[in-house]
Amino acid sequence: MPTELTTADLTFQPRARLLQLLGDELIGSPRLAVFELVKNAYDADADSVQVSIQDIDESRASIVVSDDGIGMTLATIRDIWLVPGHDHRERQRIAGHRTEKKRLPLGEKGLGRFAAHKLGDNISLVTKAANSPECFLSIDWAHVVRQGALADVTVNVQERKPQVFKGSSTGTILTISALRQKWTRGDVRRLHRQIATISSPFSRRLDDFRAYLDVPDRPEWLEDLPDTMELLRRAPWYYRFEFYKGKFKWRYDFRSISSIKVQSRKVSESNVPLLVMPSDILDDTRKRRKSVVAKSSMSEGIGRVRGKLYVFDRDKEVLAKQSEGRLIETLLDQHGGVRVYRDGIRVYNYGELDDDWLGLDLSRVNDPSVRISRNIVIGAIELDLEDSTGLREKTNREGFVENDTFQRFRAIVRGALTPLMAERKLDKDRIRRITSSVRAPETSPIKVAIGQLRRTARRHDLESEFEPIINRIERHYQEFRDTMVRAGSTTIGITLVFHEVEQGVRNLCEMIEAQNSHVSLRRRARDLINLLSAFTNLARRGERKENSLNELIQRVCDINRIRFSKHQIELHVPALDASSQKVTANFVFGNALGALNNLIDNSLYWLQVRWSQQSSSRKIYIDINLDLDKGPAVVVADNGPGLEDEPNEVTRPFFSRRPEGMGLGLYYASMVMELGDGNLSFPRPKDAGISDDFDGAVVALIFPTNRNKK
Repeated sequence: MPTELTTADLTFQPRARLLQLLGDELIGSPRLAVFELVKNAYDADADSVQVSIQDIDESRASIVVSDDGIGMTLATIRDIWLVPGHDHRERQRIAGHRTEKKRLPLGEKGLGRFAAHKLGDNISLVTKAANSPECFLSIDWAHVVRQGALADVTVNVQERKPQVFKGSSTGTILTISALRQKWTRGDVRRLHRQIATISSPFSRRLDDFRAYLDVPDRPEWLEDLPDTMELLRRAPWYYRFEFYKGKFKWRYDFRSISSIKVQSRKVSESNVPLLVMPSDILDDTRKRRKSVVAKSSMSEGIGRVRGKLYVFDRDKEVLAKQSEGRLIETLLDQHGGVRVYRDGIRVYNYGELDDDWLGLDLSRVNDPSVRISRNIVIGAIELDLEDSTGLREKTNREGFVENDTFQRFRAIVRGALTPLMAERKLDKDRIRRITSSVRAPETSPIKVAIGQLRRTARRHDLESEFEPIINRIERHYQEFRDTMVRAGSTTIGITLVFHEVEQGVRNLCEMIEAQNSHVSLRRRARDLINLLSAFTNLARRGERKENSLNELIQRVCDINRIRFSKHQIELHVPALDASSQKVTANFVFGNALGALNNLIDNSLYWLQVRWSQQSSSRKIYIDINLDLDKGPAVVVADNGPGLEDEPNEVTRPFFSRRPEGMGLGLYYASMVMELGDGNLSFPRPKDAGISDDFDGAVVALIFPTNRNKK
């Protein structure tokens, strides 16, 4: 007879080992596990939490985490602590219910308590809430796992007269023994760094939460740790910013360096546009042009973003003049990076030694003399937990889920650092003029770096793919170097270009060693080649002959015709009128075209900044002027925000106020003109005969005086 078919309502049958897996698999490392237990103390409204690693050299070693929080009752243990995934903290946060100390809970998944199981097999808990008996329980995870089904596991919880928390005291003591790893001196010192930085040292809190670590049997392991706050006060640069709903303000302090006579200075701006990198902004529509200015909507799900950064100088010439140079290097090696805090409590792993969430190190491939790297900065980004609901922490406690909100948050921070980098470049150059003598570029380090790159590629079986790329880098560099040295160009500007090339090659080596993806490697190599190609083409010079300035302007307009239309530019080019005077000069057409195109590129960008909401107001003026000193000039003007820096600064290599600018456009244009016996000038609009409609930047390419007019 056929078998009768039935239906059944079944239930999940979780195994007991699931609880152990929650600790093992969801927490990234033992140090993060300890950190989760410290966060639990914060949620329990503790003033302080003490972590102690006892009998550290013995097999009976244990980790004790004790706090003076509100503790737990038997009902809390039964209904919440022993219920994996309980969402009471998340509901409390969403409802905005704050604790007596005005805290919103950090926990949201109900899994943090299982961090203890990442650390050891035996757990004992002593806890006491106000006006309640003291509770005690212990768990042997080896025994639990042998039970099979989770439903068969029982935990004996005892209520007793207070033995630990006597009188009116409350709190929790968690002891983990049968540890799964042996803690070394390095482990302990790294754990101390994490625990010591759980509370932001830079923010003002409504309450005072502190975490401490001690190792009774090895107190010397925690000796000689640098006094972070004392050394931070010695940082030459201090920068802070705030962004909220499209409003950006920042303050920059250069506090000078002892024994180096460079005057301190301060700069600040309020209610200015926050410039962001279009590549950092996700645009799901793929139709709208990405804005270069952060709009009010970027704050949705993030709230107010505040930052404080202390930046140091690790150049050997500077460190040699500082009495605590070695301590500063130790501090930066241990604490360098930019951390993230919500309600003053740290979010990991941001700011750890292996985390470059802002891409600071990678951004230095092209311009290390401008960009700051993690090993020279100690900083904190502050968020409000109540307002940053779109930023959700990963289950493994290693940062935020990288959703659209996180992408916007990172874009805000990266953009907010742009003024710091631009201002620091000005002071850094002043320091270099004192600490470094201007000399012929030293190029042997580049040859050494290229040799190292070849060996690294060979060792990682990338020789066949990267040898042609390395050959191109070497060829472009050699041609540029030979030409510039023959021309007598031994200024600090050229020296900096060689320095950038060397750092770019070394950074590519590091990326190969770190086994970055081939796509990332090729992209970084391409960036480096493009940098060299631009200057190699300039170094070649080409044929200098009589060329038409009108034709030069016509060509640059043809090249940018689509861009002018896309950006809705109102273009004024009198030089292309049929009745305009025809003017010629001696110059290399290709080089001059590149220089003029750089001026157009700058105008297009800064017009977006000033007129981000009114694209129909953007104007560019291009014409030939015969009234400026020294020769005929091609003048480019716009109605953007104008230049806020002196000409001698904006034409220095690698200076830029654009978030992703390399700072080579005006430097390149200046070199083109100087090599052709002309110059780059920044005349007043009145001197160039330009109307008041063009109240932004005015830049002129002035050609040699031996000109012909037709």
